[in-house]
Amino acid sequence: MSAPVNEFTIALIQMRCENDPERNLQRAREKILQAREQGALLICLPELFKTSYFCQTEDPRSFDLAEPIPGPTTELMQQLADDCRAVLVVPVFERRAPGLYHNSAVVINADGALLGVYRKMHIPDDPLYYEKYYFTPGDTGFRSFATAVGQVGILICWDQWFPEAARLTALQGAEILVYPTAIGWHPQEKASWGAAQYSAWQTIQRSHAIANGVFVAAVNRVGQEGPPSGGLEFWGGSFVCDPFGRVLAQADHQQEETLLCRIDKSLIESIRRNWPFLRDRRIDAYQGLCSRFLDFRK
Repeated sequence: MSAPVNEFTIALIQMRCENDPERNLQRAREKILQAREQGALLICLPELFKTSYFCQTEDPRSFDLAEPIPGPTTELMQQLADDCRAVLVVPVFERRAPGLYHNSAVVINADGALLGVYRKMHIPDDPLYYEKYYFTPGDTGFRSFATAVGQVGILICWDQWFPEAARLTALQGAEILVYPTAIGWHPQEKASWGAAQYSAWQTIQRSHAIANGVFVAAVNRVGQEGPPSGGLEFWGGSFVCDPFGRVLAQADHQQEETLLCRIDKSLIESIRRNWPFLRDRRIDAYQGLCSRFLDFRK
């Protein structure tokens, strides 16, 4: 692929993640090969796919799961991308230095080149999501990567709730925002809040697509992890939407699935001509966005 293509198929690998990292890695490899056989040129894995979601507890032994970039996972995936001639988005629990860890994702081009790394910028700290214990906030800034299928921007899970992150990535030229994710329901909350939580999650990401005139692809894990009465039920529901916010494809909430979706990037030009949000932005009036809070009482 000498020049980026306009029409191609994206694959979101919605998978269950076990306690065995090597088993997860090999299953991901098999699913990538299957997705490529089905025509996918951009293939994305969920957040921290190589491990179970260890952030449900604060355990220093979990740091042993981290690895450097480049490292074993990225090297295997680089060879796989070269063999498949597909662009891969691969999340990694990154060991940057002793005592310094990131929740990261790499973008690997269709020739196997490691184009770069994005480090998760927004780090949550909620019941069963104790990520601040493990991860240093990212320092890569918001990035768009020039790949064989075009400009791909990466944001990770908690990043997906922040319009500033989506905007700044789009302003870097991203045509597709990919959100590797590990998000689910607390079992005791699902009956009362489950539908609303998923709806809010999908709605905010669809809004990023509309506001920025880009495609959005969110790839989640699926399945119960931790004790049934107190763990997390990852809600799956991976989806792709277009720059009009229309959901083009959506995965099941309970089953593993490789979600395939054909996209046409020429729609970006058409949508942005009719909804010229980037043209009409008042960049002279947004200084307050760099403040933690504006005290309107002064």
